[in-house]
Amino acid sequence: MSETAGISTGIAARYATAVFDLAKEGKAIKALESDVATLEAAMAESADLRTLLTSPLYSRDEQSGAITAIAKKMKLSDTTSNVLALLASKRRLFVLPQLLAVLQDMLSEERGEVTAEVTTAKALTKAQADKLAKTLKAQVGKSVTIKETVDESIIGGLIVKVGSKMIDTSIASKLNALQNTMKEVG
Repeated sequence: MSETAGISTGIAARYATAVFDLAKEGKAIKALESDVATLEAAMAESADLRTLLTSPLYSRDEQSGAITAIAKKMKLSDTTSNVLALLASKRRLFVLPQLLAVLQDMLSEERGEVTAEVTTAKALTKAQADKLAKTLKAQVGKSVTIKETVDESIIGGLIVKVGSKMIDTSIASKLNALQNTMKEVG
C-alpha cells in the first residue's frame, strides 16, 4: 500500500468511526445505510462527482457549495450532509471512497454480516451466487453479502476474499503455478 493510500485510509477510518457513532447514538443507522448506498451509486455513475472529489482545481468554496447542493439533491441525512461539508471545508473530500468502504464494513458488522469480494470470469447467475453465499456462510458462521467483480483475464474459476482470507481457484493462477513448476524442473 502506498503511503498516500495509508494516510487516506487512516483519515477515512477516523471520520467513519465518528459518523457511525453519531448515527448509532441518534438511532439513525438505517439512514446512514441508505446514504452510503446512495453515495456509492452516485460515485460509480458520475465521473463529474469523482472529479469534484479529487481535483485540486476546485477551490474550497466551490467544493463546499457543490457538495452541499449534491447532498441536498440526494436528500442525504443531516449527519451525512454535515460530514460531507466538513470534509469539503478541510479539503478532504478525496477520502470519501475510503470513508464509504469503512462505513460499509462497520454497517455490515453491525448487522452481523461479512462481505465476500468475488472475482469471476463471467457474471454469476442468481442460483450460483446464492449457493456460494450459502457455502461461505457455513464456513464463516455469519451472513455473507457477495460483492461481485467480473474479470475475464482469470479465464475461469473464482477468486474469493473474505476478510483477510483469500481462496484463488482461477485457471490463470493455476497456469501461473504450473509455469513456475516447469521453470524449476528445467
